[in-house]
Amino acid sequence: MDLLQAFTLGLVQGVTEFLPISSSGFLILIPELFGWEVQDVAFDAVIHLATLMAVVVALWPDIAAVKKGKTRNTLLKWLALATVPVLIVGGIFEMTHFDPRSATVVAWSFIVWGIVLYLVDRRATSPRDTVEKVGITRAVWIGLAQAVALIPGTSRSGITITAGLHLGLSRETATRFSFLLGIPTIAIAGLVKLKDVADGSAAVDALPLLVGFITAGITAFLTIKVLLAFLRTHSYAELAIFRVILGVFILLM
Repeated sequence: MDLLQAFTLGLVQGVTEFLPISSSGFLILIPELFGWEVQDVAFDAVIHLATLMAVVVALWPDIAAVKKGKTRNTLLKWLALATVPVLIVGGIFEMTHFDPRSATVVAWSFIVWGIVLYLVDRRATSPRDTVEKVGITRAVWIGLAQAVALIPGTSRSGITITAGLHLGLSRETATRFSFLLGIPTIAIAGLVKLKDVADGSAAVDALPLLVGFITAGITAFLTIKVLLAFLRTHSYAELAIFRVILGVFILLM
């Protein structure tokens, strides 16, 4: 892996991890587009951990508030409960060696879930809510939705935000809960890939790893901040339309 590839993939991971446009889908499409070899699992692990650090730093006020708040244990239970479905489905995929990665799968996922996001976003309201008011029922449904994101092109943040909006959360609260839910999920994904590295099944030079880590971390932090500010006056409609157009374009290529 050269430095340009490391920078490009780090940039893609950082920007797309928290936008509802699927980081996994783009990490499959970009190498195919440029004729690169699929990136090493060590690189995937490093850029996942970079985005994990970025979301913790970007949402630290929310995390600190949860640590001090009276609803701390309740919210943590909701996040833990919402993480269970993705662990179960991910474990099944791992044991059965099910690998749905292909440009066609990514394209249809872009289109289908882009349409769903657009329709749900059009009906979204703006209640005065916070992540502490998500509740156990909504947490369970959002967690189930997150498991679907193991199919490339779906977008973990996209489908959990869509579920939150459908269940009556405001855009900003659905997004914040999705990002908080991403902390354990991204951590687990990164650790699983690090296990492959420890097993000796992965190898990549240190400099591309560093470039990818720094690029992914900085761009993820900026993306989170920009998106939360954007949602105060805008909706997800534009990003949903972008998903559908990109999916159709991929199918026509």
